Amino acid sequence: MPRSATATAQPTRACFIGLGVMGYPMAGHLARAGHEVTVCNRTAGRARAWTGEFAGRAAATPAEAASGADLVFTCVGNDDDLRSVVLGPEGAFAGMRAGATLVDHTTASASLARELDGEARRRQLRFVDAPVSGGQSGAVNGTLTVMCGGDEAVIEAVRPVISAYARAVTRVGPAGSGQLAKMVNQICIAGLLQGLSEGIAFGEKAGLDMAVVLDVIGKGAAQSWQMDNRGRTMLADEFDFGFAVKWMLKDLRITLAEAERNGAALPVTALVENYYEEISRMGGARWDTSSLIRRLRQP
Repeated sequence: MPRSATATAQPTRACFIGLGVMGYPMAGHLARAGHEVTVCNRTAGRARAWTGEFAGRAAATPAEAASGADLVFTCVGNDDDLRSVVLGPEGAFAGMRAGATLVDHTTASASLARELDGEARRRQLRFVDAPVSGGQSGAVNGTLTVMCGGDEAVIEAVRPVISAYARAVTRVGPAGSGQLAKMVNQICIAGLLQGLSEGIAFGEKAGLDMAVVLDVIGKGAAQSWQMDNRGRTMLADEFDFGFAVKWMLKDLRITLAEAERNGAALPVTALVENYYEEISRMGGARWDTSSLIRRLRQP
């Protein structure tokens, strides 16, 4: 059952831009926590559905939604989407009052986070890059982990509000650091899922009862969130659970581009990115990320 968000902060005027599988429930937790929420979404019908379910109103443009808000939250698809909803005459920055804060939950590039931080400062606004981990279930249940880049005082000020949908809100450094931490997160997940896929495929070829094997090794050093939450659905060849391959591909491409800039060697990540490309060509762009095992089960 979803966690019931409780008011852990003084009610504030908030705006949430981007009502996808993550943003829709996150905005809902803000409304349940007693905040005055205005939403904005590229597909207006999605915003109407949200206002039919939660207390709040919808706005036609990001600038209109952000007008008068103390906190503006964004959660969209990629760098281009983020630029389109933040910058320009109809972007959120254009509607925000001096001193307001924009918290970006998009998984985007660190360079764009730094760019938006600089533009916010020029406009006397505040900015936090705050990508999340925990997937759709974490957003629905209000148990996300949030990695924040930005000024410590700003992050501390927004922490009680973000806690409406997060179990952990951690500053990891200055602007851009949240995005870099999310890249580390995705590197680790990609490697774990490939290892889990290979382990299951190997066990199946060996004739093992893999439900029993996962139960056994899940009590030892091989245990992981992925094993606990995706192992049995992988055995059942079911891949409709949360974070999609198309989004992981986007994240890994951002990560590999950053690695080119900073000189980090990511051989496993590069390999798994290729495997996800293969899964996408198989028609699995919307399968969840545990579908890596599908390529190992092919004849």
